[in-house]
Amino acid sequence: MDSTMMDVPLTVGMIMRHGVTVHGDGEVVTWTGEGARRASYAQLGRRAAQLAGALSELGVTVDQRVATFQWNNQEHLEAYLAIPAMGAVVHTLNLRLAPEQLAWIANHAEDDVVIVDGSLVPVLARALPEMKTVRHVVVVGPADASPLEGTSAQLHSYHELLAAQPEEFAWPSNIDERCAAAMCYTSGTTGNPKGVVYSHRSTYLHAMCLCTGEAAGLTPYDRVLPVVPMFHATAWGLPYGALMSGASLVMPDRFLAAESLVRLIEAQQPTISGAVPTVWGDVLRYLREHGGDMSSLRQVLCGGSAVPLAMIRAFSEEFSIEIKHAWGMTEISPIGSVATPPVGANTEESWRYRACQGRLVAGVEGRIVGDGDVVLPNDGTAVGEIQVRGPWVTARYYQDADPARFHDGWLRTGDVGTLDELGFLTITDRAKDVIKSGGEWISSVHLENLLMGHPKVIEAAVVAIPDDRWGERPLATVVVAEGEQVSVAELRDHLSSSVPTWQLPERWAFIPQIPKTSVGKFDKKLIRSNYAQGALPLVPDA
Repeated sequence: MDSTMMDVPLTVGMIMRHGVTVHGDGEVVTWTGEGARRASYAQLGRRAAQLAGALSELGVTVDQRVATFQWNNQEHLEAYLAIPAMGAVVHTLNLRLAPEQLAWIANHAEDDVVIVDGSLVPVLARALPEMKTVRHVVVVGPADASPLEGTSAQLHSYHELLAAQPEEFAWPSNIDERCAAAMCYTSGTTGNPKGVVYSHRSTYLHAMCLCTGEAAGLTPYDRVLPVVPMFHATAWGLPYGALMSGASLVMPDRFLAAESLVRLIEAQQPTISGAVPTVWGDVLRYLREHGGDMSSLRQVLCGGSAVPLAMIRAFSEEFSIEIKHAWGMTEISPIGSVATPPVGANTEESWRYRACQGRLVAGVEGRIVGDGDVVLPNDGTAVGEIQVRGPWVTARYYQDADPARFHDGWLRTGDVGTLDELGFLTITDRAKDVIKSGGEWISSVHLENLLMGHPKVIEAAVVAIPDDRWGERPLATVVVAEGEQVSVAELRDHLSSSVPTWQLPERWAFIPQIPKTSVGKFDKKLIRSNYAQGALPLVPDA
């Protein structure tokens, strides 16, 4: 029996039309460091139409890739809307990659146009000569574009292109919702990055998920501050969720230091934000030293790596801000779970739930799989690889089948952990980071969270290193707070109250900062390499 419902495609164009009309009084605010510039969503819609017209005149057609090399700001949001709504594909390039990797990604995606922020021209210039498919480069804002000269790509001014276009565009109405809307590449800590292509349908459904209470609960009364870069899994989908719900957007542009973020929050009063734990750790330290008014924030989505319970408690108890632990990855668009404690949980139980990776959101199914692809029970005890499936989970990589990452219709996430009967996920490690010592498993994530709970420790990363007797043992690298001193013995005592003695690291290194990947995660591959090369200042276990 067929339904009687209309078959209307779920597209980015539908999100845009809704946001710029029904919520035309919403606004996008871009921070300038000293103040803000703003545009209503109605104005945003008109500028998106002008951008679509300009790109059409440059020869951009359906399915062609238009890359963005921009900060989180109004112009980047215009590209987020215009490019997929006209039938092309927006490809967000990672600002923090080396030129060779940036060029490799652009060539693999076959980018036709690059829209670059004027402040990033020197960065793009180092990669552009090797971007073989790029025909046009569009520069946003005042800038010396001369470093981009000397290639076959034609140079254009973003604002001049838009000024020459009408404020209306004949948006296509026949876009297949299963067609590509956006591209994002994984961080590629091992081998070349892999391309994930989001469809219009997956983007729409993921935005709806963000609007639900179990995720971000976005409403027109909210002001959303995406600190997470727009090149990182479409800023966790927050821009599309904001347009869908009518929430206004507050964009930080390039001003991402803790002091700048606190000043921005004080001035523009966002209610919801999202960023990786390292960002909020810096903000917490700034607030403790200098103070600041964070009272507008009702919740902060935090993910990308495990969020220390000590930080969650500190923001709650000292500043009345709810840090909401979320889990996902580029391949999941990225939201897979959010840590909202279940109804009836007491105070201590709530802290335990908030510290885990959260409950699977509606739309994402999960399972735990052990050796031999045996599906394990959801009992909160059995440990195995986390596998997921759903309408915004990728089924393959772009031009790279990589069958080892997929099994029986499920994505193998590479994360290891448990899943309980209520759908709460606890990640104990990445499969590549688990420490196997004497046949027993040690969770690097658990040790890191405990170490970062010490009042004198800012950051800590734990990796496996070879050991002749046990196979592998943990190495702890620690960043101590400025002006503080802490001994290995003190840290071992701190750990020993929570983990058995055989899990305690024997090798320690106190370092100025933990190396990070381009998306702000601990670069454990580099830590292991530094250890192997004798580049870490090891402190003997005392």
